[in-house]
Amino acid sequence: MTAGDGTVSTVDASDEVGLDGEEALAGLRRQAQHLIAELAGPVRRIRLRSGPAVLEVEWHPDEAARPDRPAVPAQATPAASAPPAVLRPSVPGRATVRAPIVGTFYRAPEPGAGPFVAVGDLVRPGQPVAIVEAMKLMNEVTADRAGRVAAILVEDGQPVEYDQPLVELDPA
Repeated sequence: MTAGDGTVSTVDASDEVGLDGEEALAGLRRQAQHLIAELAGPVRRIRLRSGPAVLEVEWHPDEAARPDRPAVPAQATPAASAPPAVLRPSVPGRATVRAPIVGTFYRAPEPGAGPFVAVGDLVRPGQPVAIVEAMKLMNEVTADRAGRVAAILVEDGQPVEYDQPLVELDPA
Protein backbone atom coordinates (compact mmCIF):
# COMPACT_ATOMS: atom_id res chain seq x y z
CA MET A 1 0.00 0.00 0.00
CA THR A 2 2.81 2.47 0.76
CA ALA A 3 6.42 2.65 -0.29
CA GLY A 4 9.31 4.07 1.72
CA ASP A 5 9.11 7.37 -0.20
CA GLY A 6 5.54 8.08 0.96
CA THR A 7 3.87 7.18 -2.33
CA VAL A 8 0.55 5.40 -1.94
CA SER A 9 -0.52 3.12 -4.76
CA THR A 10 -3.99 2.84 -6.24
CA VAL A 11 -6.75 1.61 -3.96
CA ASP A 12 -9.89 0.19 -5.62
CA ALA A 13 -13.03 1.23 -3.78
CA SER A 14 -15.23 -1.31 -5.54
CA ASP A 15 -17.65 -1.48 -2.61
CA GLU A 16 -18.88 1.96 -3.63
CA VAL A 17 -19.56 1.07 -7.29
CA GLY A 18 -23.05 2.01 -8.36
CA LEU A 19 -23.17 5.39 -6.62
CA ASP A 20 -23.58 8.48 -8.74
CA GLY A 21 -20.49 10.62 -9.38
CA GLU A 22 -20.90 13.04 -6.46
CA GLU A 23 -21.54 10.25 -3.94
CA ALA A 24 -18.64 8.21 -5.31
CA LEU A 25 -16.26 11.18 -4.99
CA ALA A 26 -17.50 11.88 -1.46
CA GLY A 27 -16.85 8.22 -0.59
CA LEU A 28 -13.38 8.42 -2.13
CA ARG A 29 -12.61 11.55 -0.10
CA ARG A 30 -13.65 9.77 3.11
CA GLN A 31 -11.49 6.76 2.20
CA ALA A 32 -8.53 9.02 1.40
CA GLN A 33 -8.83 10.83 4.73
CA HIS A 34 -9.07 7.52 6.60
CA LEU A 35 -6.15 6.00 4.69
CA ILE A 36 -3.90 9.03 5.20
CA ALA A 37 -4.71 9.09 8.93
CA GLU A 38 -3.64 5.43 9.25
CA LEU A 39 -0.31 5.80 7.46
CA ALA A 40 2.84 6.52 9.41
CA GLY A 41 4.84 9.26 7.79
CA PRO A 42 4.13 11.77 5.04
CA VAL A 43 2.04 10.87 2.00
CA ARG A 44 3.23 12.17 -1.34
CA ARG A 45 0.64 10.77 -3.73
CA ILE A 46 -2.64 8.89 -3.51
CA ARG A 47 -5.01 7.62 -6.19
CA LEU A 48 -8.40 6.11 -5.40
CA ARG A 49 -10.90 4.67 -7.90
CA SER A 50 -14.57 3.73 -7.59
CA GLY A 51 -15.99 2.65 -10.93
CA PRO A 52 -15.62 5.62 -13.27
CA ALA A 53 -14.82 8.08 -10.45
CA VAL A 54 -11.12 8.64 -9.77
CA LEU A 55 -9.61 10.83 -7.05
CA GLU A 56 -5.89 11.55 -7.40
CA VAL A 57 -3.98 13.86 -5.07
CA GLU A 58 -0.28 14.66 -5.12
CA TRP A 59 1.65 16.70 -2.57
CA HIS A 60 4.95 18.34 -3.35
CA PRO A 61 7.54 17.96 -0.56
CA ASP A 62 8.66 21.59 -0.81
CA GLU A 63 5.11 22.93 -0.24
CA ALA A 64 5.37 22.74 3.56
CA ALA A 65 8.31 25.14 3.53
CA ARG A 66 6.76 27.62 1.06
CA PRO A 67 5.92 30.97 2.69
CA ASP A 68 3.29 31.75 0.00
CA ARG A 69 1.18 28.70 1.00
CA PRO A 70 -0.24 28.86 4.53
CA ALA A 71 -0.08 25.67 6.55
CA VAL A 72 -3.40 24.49 8.00
CA PRO A 73 -3.18 22.34 11.14
CA ALA A 74 -4.49 18.81 10.53
CA GLN A 75 -7.06 19.09 13.34
CA ALA A 76 -8.46 22.51 12.37
CA THR A 77 -10.71 23.25 9.43
CA PRO A 78 -10.12 26.52 7.59
CA ALA A 79 -13.59 27.75 8.58
CA ALA A 80 -12.74 27.25 12.27
CA SER A 81 -9.38 29.02 12.02
CA ALA A 82 -10.56 32.32 10.51
CA PRO A 83 -13.64 33.97 9.05
CA PRO A 84 -13.93 33.95 5.26
CA ALA A 85 -12.07 36.83 3.62
CA VAL A 86 -14.11 38.52 0.91
CA LEU A 87 -12.67 41.28 -1.24
CA ARG A 88 -16.20 42.52 -1.95
CA PRO A 89 -19.70 41.04 -2.04
CA SER A 90 -21.02 39.72 -5.34
CA VAL A 91 -23.16 41.94 -7.54
CA PRO A 92 -26.81 40.82 -7.52
CA GLY A 93 -27.89 39.39 -10.87
CA ARG A 94 -24.34 38.65 -12.06
CA ALA A 95 -23.40 34.99 -12.64
CA THR A 96 -21.02 33.61 -10.02
CA VAL A 97 -18.85 30.54 -9.64
CA ARG A 98 -19.39 29.24 -6.11
CA ALA A 99 -17.34 27.19 -3.66
CA PRO A 100 -18.22 23.48 -3.90
CA ILE A 101 -16.93 22.78 -0.37
CA VAL A 102 -15.66 24.51 2.79
CA GLY A 103 -11.90 24.98 2.58
CA THR A 104 -9.07 27.27 1.52
CA PHE A 105 -9.30 29.14 -1.80
CA TYR A 106 -6.33 29.14 -4.18
CA ARG A 107 -6.18 30.90 -7.55
CA ALA A 108 -3.29 28.77 -8.90
CA PRO A 109 -2.75 25.01 -9.15
CA GLU A 110 0.44 25.20 -7.05
CA PRO A 111 2.63 27.82 -5.36
CA GLY A 112 4.55 29.93 -7.86
CA ALA A 113 2.31 28.94 -10.80
CA GLY A 114 0.17 31.42 -12.69
CA PRO A 115 -3.48 31.73 -11.71
CA PHE A 116 -6.15 29.62 -13.42
CA VAL A 117 -7.93 32.82 -14.54
CA ALA A 118 -7.59 36.58 -14.23
CA VAL A 119 -10.07 39.43 -14.57
CA GLY A 120 -10.90 39.82 -18.26
CA ASP A 121 -10.26 36.18 -19.22
CA LEU A 122 -12.88 34.26 -21.18
CA VAL A 123 -13.92 30.97 -19.61
CA ARG A 124 -15.93 28.07 -20.99
CA PRO A 125 -18.16 25.62 -19.11
CA GLY A 126 -16.11 23.07 -17.19
CA GLN A 127 -12.94 25.17 -17.22
CA PRO A 128 -11.08 25.25 -13.86
CA VAL A 129 -11.06 28.75 -12.35
CA ALA A 130 -9.58 27.94 -8.90
CA ILE A 131 -9.12 25.18 -6.32
CA VAL A 132 -10.45 24.79 -2.80
CA GLU A 133 -8.28 22.75 -0.46
CA ALA A 134 -10.17 20.76 2.15
CA MET A 135 -8.39 18.33 4.49
CA LYS A 136 -5.31 18.26 2.25
CA LEU A 137 -7.40 17.38 -0.84
CA MET A 138 -7.44 19.80 -3.77
CA ASN A 139 -10.93 20.26 -5.24
CA GLU A 140 -11.14 21.95 -8.65
CA VAL A 141 -13.64 24.77 -8.94
CA THR A 142 -14.99 24.90 -12.50
CA ALA A 143 -17.15 27.40 -14.37
CA ASP A 144 -20.65 26.13 -15.02
CA ARG A 145 -21.19 28.54 -17.93
CA ALA A 146 -19.24 30.57 -20.47
CA GLY A 147 -18.37 34.14 -19.65
CA ARG A 148 -15.73 36.77 -19.06
CA VAL A 149 -14.21 36.98 -15.57
CA ALA A 150 -15.50 40.25 -14.09
CA ALA A 151 -14.08 39.87 -10.57
CA ILE A 152 -12.28 37.52 -8.21
CA LEU A 153 -14.22 37.90 -4.96
CA VAL A 154 -11.88 36.13 -2.49
CA GLU A 155 -8.22 36.65 -1.64
CA ASP A 156 -5.80 33.84 -2.47
CA GLY A 157 -5.14 31.52 0.47
CA GLN A 158 -8.24 32.57 2.40
CA PRO A 159 -10.91 30.30 3.90
CA VAL A 160 -14.24 29.99 2.09
CA GLU A 161 -17.64 28.61 3.02
CA TYR A 162 -19.78 26.16 1.04
CA ASP A 163 -21.65 27.93 -1.81
CA GLN A 164 -19.76 31.20 -1.25
CA PRO A 165 -19.39 33.26 -4.46
CA LEU A 166 -15.75 33.10 -5.61
CA VAL A 167 -15.64 34.47 -9.16
CA GLU A 168 -18.08 36.73 -11.03
CA LEU A 169 -18.74 36.22 -14.73
CA ASP A 170 -20.21 38.57 -17.31
CA PRO A 171 -21.96 36.93 -20.27
CA ALA A 172 -19.54 36.25 -23.14
